[in-house]
Amino acid sequence: MKNHDKIYNTAVEATLEVIGGKWKPVILFHLTFGKKRNNELKSLIPVITQKMLTQQLRELEEEGVILRISYNQVPPKVEYELTDYGWSLKEILHLMCRWGDSHIERKYGGRATVLSNPQLKDVYDI
Repeated sequence: MKNHDKIYNTAVEATLEVIGGKWKPVILFHLTFGKKRNNELKSLIPVITQKMLTQQLRELEEEGVILRISYNQVPPKVEYELTDYGWSLKEILHLMCRWGDSHIERKYGGRATVLSNPQLKDVYDI
C-alpha cells in the first residue's frame, strides 16, 4: 500500500480546502473583476472584519490563488489579484453566483436582494 501525504474522499474536499469558508469565495469572486486594494475589498464586503479579511487574503496567497502586489511608495499601496492558478476558479465562482441567484429567487421570490452584482453580464456569459 502506498504512503500518501493526504487522503481525500472526493476531490471536492480538496477544492473546499482552498476556497472553503464564508469569505474566501466572496473575495475570489470580486477579484475575478480585476485587481483590488484592501479598502476596496472591505467596501465590497462591509460585514467582514479587517482581521478576517487579512487572514483570508494571507491564506489565499499561501495557496497560490492570489498575488499580493506591494508598491514601494508613501503612503504604502498594496493590491491583490488572481494568479493564473486563481483564474482557473473563475468559472466555478461565477457558476456559484448564478446558482445563488436562482436559489434566492426560488426560496424568497422578490423578498430578498443581492447588494453586490458587479458586471452581471460577464457572470452570465460563462
